[in-house]
Amino acid sequence: MSKIVLYMSMSLDGFITGPEDGVDHPLGINGRRLHEWFNDGGTDPASHRPSSDPSAQVFDEMLATGAVITGRRTFDIAHQWGGDHHDGVQIFVLTRKAPTENRWDNVHYVTDGIESCVAQAKKAAGNRNVLLHGAYTAQECLRAQLLDEMEVALIPVLLGEGRRLFEDLGRDHIELEILRTLEAPEVTHLRYRVQAK
Repeated sequence: MSKIVLYMSMSLDGFITGPEDGVDHPLGINGRRLHEWFNDGGTDPASHRPSSDPSAQVFDEMLATGAVITGRRTFDIAHQWGGDHHDGVQIFVLTRKAPTENRWDNVHYVTDGIESCVAQAKKAAGNRNVLLHGAYTAQECLRAQLLDEMEVALIPVLLGEGRRLFEDLGRDHIELEILRTLEAPEVTHLRYRVQAK
């Protein structure tokens, strides 16, 4: 059965970008440090696939997903991934308002909420998992109890400021079950299952 899985690189103090992130600086000031674990391209510079085995495993799992959910802000900051996140999979963009023009057949703007977005993405993914991107969208999934697992690439750095992954979750207590820990150069990969309430 398809799962919704958040993949995110995060500093030890909880930041997923440096300050002043935006279209001109997608990862913010000093935010590139969060993605050095795979941006070196290791085994395949064109694909950014890491050379270390644990990181390569996580990278391969991420790209084995059958659809992508992302928030509109993340989608735009990533320059829409040129219309193809990976392997031509369907991309579902959670947004309040769809643009008047959509240049890509595999990009779908979803304006009727996270539940609809998740249902559409799961249908498109078939028996493969759905990759989730974006802090706001992850928080929406958590609030709606639709996020199944999280793969956090924990980077040994304290950024001090920027955009936090779990900034606006509120007071609800969310339990996680750790599924695995993978140690790799400059990163610890932590996989969690989100416990049902």
